[in-house]
Amino acid sequence: QVQLVESGGGLVQPGGSLRLSCAASGFTFSRYIMSWFRQAPGKQRELVASITSADRTNYADSVKGRFTISRDNAKKTVVLQMNSLKPEDTALYYCNRKQVPSANWDNSWGQGTQVTVSS
Repeated sequence: QVQLVESGGGLVQPGGSLRLSCAASGFTFSRYIMSWFRQAPGKQRELVASITSADRTNYADSVKGRFTISRDNAKKTVVLQMNSLKPEDTALYYCNRKQVPSANWDNSWGQGTQVTVSS
């Protein structure tokens, strides 16, 4: 059974940092492209960052230079390090997976982890 469990969210002041983690199980993690999405209230879910099995990364323009995605295949985790946080980063953050670039992201989502950036 595929499971993706997100953690690490919280309340942080603007300019602060948070480290999100996604623990994966039930599939061959190292073979998958992993990603972080986010969804703010009243907005569509958006892709924040992705990382391939070869550690190639891609970021949304809005987070480039502030967020870093990484993975640990031995621990089956994908991490999103978020620095210089802004109020507009407030959202529910989810991780997801797909096996090849041309595939769609998995249509099953976890519970996510809430990030709130506010003074």
